[in-house]
Amino acid sequence: MPLSKTPDSKTPAPKLKNDEIDTALVRGLADILNDTDLTEIEVERGDLKIRVAREITMAAPLQYAPAPAVHAAPAAHAAPAPASMPSDPAAIVAKQGEEVKSPMVGTVYLQASPEAPPFISVGDKVKKGQTLLIVEAMKTMNPIQAPRDGVVVEVLVGDAQPVEFGEPLVLLEA
Repeated sequence: MPLSKTPDSKTPAPKLKNDEIDTALVRGLADILNDTDLTEIEVERGDLKIRVAREITMAAPLQYAPAPAVHAAPAAHAAPAPASMPSDPAAIVAKQGEEVKSPMVGTVYLQASPEAPPFISVGDKVKKGQTLLIVEAMKTMNPIQAPRDGVVVEVLVGDAQPVEFGEPLVLLEA
């Protein structure tokens, strides 16, 4: 007997004994469920009513907690953290110069190793292509180079500080 998704009311109901179920019809309905995104299907023919359903189990929604803060022990010769914003609005002066921004999310390192001197300091003259600092991302050390010759006006980040994409790292003279 052909099976269709919408039962035809003109199709006569199959003659079944009271305890007999048309297994081909049930299997056909189950195949329709498997082939589509339906969760249940029901067919009615005369006194015969067959409903086939499947239970969809959904994973519990994920709950995200903030990452714990990591406090690194200060190195013996670590560079000082950048100064905080002054509380007096009159003391805020627009920074003059070209910002060298982070090309990625990661962690900034101002020197090649904890024992090494910093790559740059305020007042240093730098050449185009010179390494200013390193941004570590996914265990890869990425040197951030000077986009042009200039003088370092300010280092805007501290050692081992996390940074975002586009965050200013160093200010070169204008």
